[in-house]
Amino acid sequence: MTLQGTVAIVTGSGQGLGLAYAQELAAQGASVVVNDVDQAAADAAVASIVDAGGTASAVVAPVGPTETAKALVDHAYETYGRLDALVTNAGILRDRTLWKMTDADFDAVIDVHLRGTFTCVREAATRWREDGTAGHIVCIGSPTGQRGNFGQTNYAAAKAGIVGMVRTWALELKKAGITVNAVIPVAATAMTKTVPFFQKAVEADERGEAMPDFFRKELGFGTAADVAGIVAFLSSDAATGITGQVVGAGGDRLQLWSHPEAVTSVFHDGGWSYDDLVDGFAGAVGEMQSVGEKFPPLPDELAPEPAK
Repeated sequence: MTLQGTVAIVTGSGQGLGLAYAQELAAQGASVVVNDVDQAAADAAVASIVDAGGTASAVVAPVGPTETAKALVDHAYETYGRLDALVTNAGILRDRTLWKMTDADFDAVIDVHLRGTFTCVREAATRWREDGTAGHIVCIGSPTGQRGNFGQTNYAAAKAGIVGMVRTWALELKKAGITVNAVIPVAATAMTKTVPFFQKAVEADERGEAMPDFFRKELGFGTAADVAGIVAFLSSDAATGITGQVVGAGGDRLQLWSHPEAVTSVFHDGGWSYDDLVDGFAGAVGEMQSVGEKFPPLPDELAPEPAK
């Protein structure tokens, strides 16, 4: 199966991961609606697709408002006559620790990531239910939403919320034949570029060289292009029947994330009183769950260069 003759929207696709998704969808035959807040970035993204023999056009608008969601879907139908897939990728960062994060920092990230995903999916799903299209929705999550990350209250909340919505939408849209899945990318981006742990991998990528195997295999960390394949696959009819799933991709690794499940269930006659919990909580539930990402030690030869 190919994406030939299909139409896809990719939000936040002027650069980075979103651009890689848009380029891969176009390479597989889809006409792509590119979206970005920057006209120059959007134009360059469209040009890169057209120059490679693909078909693309752009809608320049901030994701979040319902008006943008409507403009994106309307553009797909008015320009290409249909819409088959939606990839919600648009996002921003406003990283600060909890005690330094302002209302504006929190609201801005939630508005673009979480509300933007909601409004775009609502618009596409509503249109598909009206015209009987069995479309495909791919929402981009993050390891931060799965595990948490220091300094990213807003981003963690948004990305965790996206996965929660994906599971709900998979239930609600199943009868219409619409698939909804989340992808958790692990790749060199503007954010990871500043993390010393990934320095050698990012530097290799910037030189046009393959990243060391430690990053690609043990960490599942690679390039934006490494994630694009799973996004295109889940946007195609080849993935019909796959829905409500959270798939991790990066480097040479593909993962299927579990849905949250209770790891321990214990019972106490009459329920658990405060005193019962004081005396026996730790012994009853066992080992506590970890938070945050845990990385293996870097080999010496891949350690970051000391700051000058």
